[in-house]
Amino acid sequence: MTLSISDSVASIQVSCKQTRFQIENPNYRELDIEGLNITVTASPPAGATRAKAKAASRSTGLELLADATLRLKAGERYALVGRNGTGKSTILRAIADKLIPGIPEEVRIAILQQTNDGVGGADDAHAAANRRTVLQEVIERATAKDELEQEIETLSQGLHTAAADDSSNDAYAALRALRKLRHDRLQKRLFVLDKNARLRSGARGMQARKALTALEKSVAEATASWQQDDSEITAEILHAETQEAADLLADLHIQAEPARLAHIESRARRILKGLGFSDAMATTQAVGDLSGGWRMRTALAAALLEASRGDDVQSGELGRPPPTLVLVSHDRDFVSAVADHLILLQDKKITYYTGDLPSYEAAQADSRLHLHKLKAAQDRQRAHIQETIARNVREGKKNNDDTRIRQAKMRQKKLDERWGLETNAKGHRFKLSRDMAGFHHSRRAEIEVPPEVRPVHIVLPDPPDLRFPGALTSLEGVCFRYGTAAEKKTQSTPLAWTLDSVNLNVHVGDRIGIVGLNGAGKSTLIRLLVGDDAVTASGQASSSIRPTKGTVTVHPRLRLAYYAQDAVDTIRTLGGSSSSSSSDNDDAPLTALSLLTRDVQGKLSEGDLRALLGELGLPGRLASDTPLRRLSGGQLVRCALARLLWQRPQCLVLDEVTTHLDYETNTALRRALRTWPGAVILVSHDRWFMRGVIEGAVDDEEGSTSGEDDDGSGRNLGLEKASGRRNLVYRLRAGKLTLLQGGLQDFEDQLEKRVEKLLQL
Repeated sequence: MTLSISDSVASIQVSCKQTRFQIENPNYRELDIEGLNITVTASPPAGATRAKAKAASRSTGLELLADATLRLKAGERYALVGRNGTGKSTILRAIADKLIPGIPEEVRIAILQQTNDGVGGADDAHAAANRRTVLQEVIERATAKDELEQEIETLSQGLHTAAADDSSNDAYAALRALRKLRHDRLQKRLFVLDKNARLRSGARGMQARKALTALEKSVAEATASWQQDDSEITAEILHAETQEAADLLADLHIQAEPARLAHIESRARRILKGLGFSDAMATTQAVGDLSGGWRMRTALAAALLEASRGDDVQSGELGRPPPTLVLVSHDRDFVSAVADHLILLQDKKITYYTGDLPSYEAAQADSRLHLHKLKAAQDRQRAHIQETIARNVREGKKNNDDTRIRQAKMRQKKLDERWGLETNAKGHRFKLSRDMAGFHHSRRAEIEVPPEVRPVHIVLPDPPDLRFPGALTSLEGVCFRYGTAAEKKTQSTPLAWTLDSVNLNVHVGDRIGIVGLNGAGKSTLIRLLVGDDAVTASGQASSSIRPTKGTVTVHPRLRLAYYAQDAVDTIRTLGGSSSSSSSDNDDAPLTALSLLTRDVQGKLSEGDLRALLGELGLPGRLASDTPLRRLSGGQLVRCALARLLWQRPQCLVLDEVTTHLDYETNTALRRALRTWPGAVILVSHDRWFMRGVIEGAVDDEEGSTSGEDDDGSGRNLGLEKASGRRNLVYRLRAGKLTLLQGGLQDFEDQLEKRVEKLLQL
């Protein structure tokens, strides 16, 4: 039996300093890991020894953390912050899979991933999940209900076949079912012990390897027993194991008792209701038919149910203490509202800060400015002392003045041995006996100003002229609803409109923002707006759609580029497919450069493609040598943007483009889109990003224009007046597209009122 999660053990290599104390207690809910090293490697070749696998990982692995410290306190809320590709998702995966020594196997850890791999999807592996209802999927993911039912089915069928009176009677069926069940359970246990043997060292490592060796023998024996010929089995063994199968089946039925499952289902329904699912939607809606936002809510419901599994619910509150939360999000407003602490990942190290992101950025800026001033003042003082030393030596030698020469030597000794920081870490005046106690050299640390992180800079190519005026694209009286023509005719009541009489015109330079709740039809509206060609060019797996009523008009010379919200999953699928490799070398993995080369079909040189990828944050070997499957979500977004921008479009349609991008890249893209001369149609839940792109808001760190160009809310009115562009925010609700006169603030006010009503229920 092969466990897919085993790939993570092969590709994520973890080591750290291990405590000599036993902390295998599930109530141990804090982590304090020092000397943490995490390296991502390719899976070792089949048949490779453990020593060869480790040697290969050292030579080819990508080091994400080196001698770092990971500290998580019980019940605290952390935001893991870092640039794309620094290893945030890998660290979360290492924690969730308990790859870090010190995390007990008994501790329940729920992970909500950034992609749709866990819920739904387009490949065969997720076909069963797509067919399940929302409620069934949540219960299955949180409790492995299907696995229990499968074991019951296997034993029941074996016992029924063994006890049958007809020609289908097979006396050994129950025995074989029992032995298969034992074999499968031992395989799962083998995975856990193999992981422990990889991660532990010293005495406990030796003990773990002994346990692994013993279990490997048990697995081999179980395999041989399962495959044993019927003629070799005695009647006594047959009778005993058939009875054992019946007893085990009775135990499994107790575990699957209706009262217990009803309790879990009741809790799942409550969680789904809290996340906005109606009873009808939870029990009848298939996961495969959900929008991206609703799929993520389904995954969140499963994570919440798994985290609360086993706890008693009293007065609507969990009996156990609140769980520890580690959050990775690039939505600045969301992180500031949820997290109390920041875990900052940079240069393979981890640092901590208590507070929100704006406070941290302000503190860093103030600290850097303060250190610059201190260093400048100390450099001036040092230069003055060195000048004094040189003068005293010169005049002392000239006049044979030993006093001046001694003064010069004393000052030189101070520069050599006692020069450096004048204050300690707490801001007090430096004292040698207190701040550098013990045996040491007397030289203090120099004032080091931390280097400023190189800012991300994105340049969008200017679009070509259209040659003659007109709307770029427009919707006139567009209506749409899902369902086949036969379904629409046979319905006793008309199906609800997904879009109802939508009118929208987009002109050169316009900034159009579309907001709305999950499932409101935003992505459907976008797909109707961009047309079949743009949907196909984006690589989206969804089939094309046409308006049920109304017309869609597109400028005949328009170059339109469409970023679909599942673009990352699409490129990741391409990178994982061997058939998508370049034609020159079928064995070569697909990279960002080779994918883009295939797209342009000779219309741009390799130098032009490398320049474009470099401007988007995929420079050099990262673009040409790193396989797509090894890139982070944010790096895959950059690749997807490169596939759009090489065409020099006049209109960019972006559906949730910020989901995987880090703060710096979001800021750079926000700034670039705000001044780009083409038209932008944006669907996003990131209000900070939409305020900048659609409404022209400028933050302090980006630099503002003159006061007369600001209306007091950060909007850059001068740019709007100069370009004559329209800055419009629409809300899609109940199939209707409505212009918000007050912009995004109107939408936020409406949401606050809705939340207040829900809290009063």
